[in-house]
Amino acid sequence: MSATPLDGKVALVAGATRGAGRGIAVQLGEAGATVYVTGRSTRTKRSEYDRPETVEETAELVTAAGGHGVAVPTDHLEPDQVRALVERIDAEEGRLDVLVNDVWGGEKLFEWENPVWEHDLDNGLRLWRLALDTHAITSHFALPLMLRNPGGLVVEMTDGTAEYNAVTYRNSYFYDIAKTAVLRMAFTLAHELGPRGATAVVVTPGWLRSEMMLDAFGVTEENWRDATERVPHFVISESPSYVGRGVAALAADPEVARWNGQSLSSGQLAREYGFTDLDGSRPDAWRYIAEVQDADKPADATGYR
Repeated sequence: MSATPLDGKVALVAGATRGAGRGIAVQLGEAGATVYVTGRSTRTKRSEYDRPETVEETAELVTAAGGHGVAVPTDHLEPDQVRALVERIDAEEGRLDVLVNDVWGGEKLFEWENPVWEHDLDNGLRLWRLALDTHAITSHFALPLMLRNPGGLVVEMTDGTAEYNAVTYRNSYFYDIAKTAVLRMAFTLAHELGPRGATAVVVTPGWLRSEMMLDAFGVTEENWRDATERVPHFVISESPSYVGRGVAALAADPEVARWNGQSLSSGQLAREYGFTDLDGSRPDAWRYIAEVQDADKPADATGYR
């Protein structure tokens, strides 16, 4: 395989300002792709997250990794903005090979363990709009461009595999439904895209060392293990680059259609494609979560990374 297997390919990572979206965008760039990255936080205006990461910075990281990063500030709840984004990609590239629907934006909106009648209703409904409407709007406008050429790939990003979420309460009514509905989005897209020569999958990282998570635990990527003293199961965590490498591997796989409609995790993709996280490990978070964390066993990642 070429050192730049995605040379000549064009990707759109919707929601690439930080976290998994940024990790995916950079790894697609490292594989040689032109990557359009979107988000609401720019160097001149922050979203309600009020964080320092920007789409411009993500685009620069993509280019530094060996690809071509293009920052397009976009609110994916606004159809006119998404339409303009896709029209720009069409005008500049004439194609779209990979769409990653990673828009989320709900960390500050859901209330852990609060039942639906106690949860702030406006926040819950806003969370659904950010987590679901954005994906539908983006797919509506982007997929016609993707379908011009055979072999396109749509990656829906969520939290939790289909197997895990089917039997596990995911923290709150609004969060649970949001993350599980995205699984169904990929399933339905697979039925609509498969006969038309494209593939849809849903991918979940494990316990992600996002910028927000590292800040919450008072650590950095360099000393993240210090957080395991307070949160022992953080030992299974992974960097955003790990799931990014998984998505890049899918995008470069000429037989990616074999995954159509499936729920995939970063750990599963690592086993399949042979990549590791930045530290050379291969965390299998969802197996660990089910077999160790949820089973109330002492934190020990031996055999899981």
